Amino acid sequence: MPEAALNVVLLRHTPEPEEVVAMAAKLCYSPSSVEELKEKIEAKDQAAFVEKLASIGHLSPIEHISFTFGIEGISRACSHQLVRHRLASYSQQSQRYVKAEQFDYVIPPSIKKDPALVREFEQCMAEAQANYTKVLKRLEELGYKGEAGQQDARYLLPNAAETRIVMTMNARELLHFFRVRCCNRAQWEIREMAERMLDLVKGIAPTIFGKAGPGCLYTACPEGKMTCGKIEDVRKKYGIKK
Repeated sequence: MPEAALNVVLLRHTPEPEEVVAMAAKLCYSPSSVEELKEKIEAKDQAAFVEKLASIGHLSPIEHISFTFGIEGISRACSHQLVRHRLASYSQQSQRYVKAEQFDYVIPPSIKKDPALVREFEQCMAEAQANYTKVLKRLEELGYKGEAGQQDARYLLPNAAETRIVMTMNARELLHFFRVRCCNRAQWEIREMAERMLDLVKGIAPTIFGKAGPGCLYTACPEGKMTCGKIEDVRKKYGIKK
């Protein structure tokens, strides 16, 4: 069973996202018609206006733009954390309908530091695969064919098993997602995924996501007594100068 490799792809996003945000925001303050606003906004760069929205905390217009990601090579442990972000849409590969004939898995970095522990981990994965296959075969012999057997045999699959998921979030929820999941205290796997997502959306909407990242970039650490204690290192990583 090969080790899974993280892959994050930005599948789709709202076209001209910062223009859409500007249209939604200016409609709140303008007597102009929608068509008039559209023409005015398309005629010039909206970066300064969008940046002002963020600075004054007027974030509801940002909800009008969304981003859809294809994510693979993450563990079920990671996806269980991901779906706790409720303001999003998810479509996940099913262990009920997709037979785990040879499941890939994720090995935590802490385990990779010890070759003996890696071998033990891989042995556990091989045993899980063998047990899954054995139980599934027996269930099929008992008449539980296809998903009827797979839905029960999957109970033997580990949290390390790889999964794939398509996720759509609006930009306001993404800002929150990056704030908590790019944090050093976030679990390593979802943090790596969040960092890759952030790199992708920055290229599409640099004004909206230019200052996105963990919650300690511009203010005191929101984790309080549970802080990682490395705020200067985090800010340096994101290019924030003192």
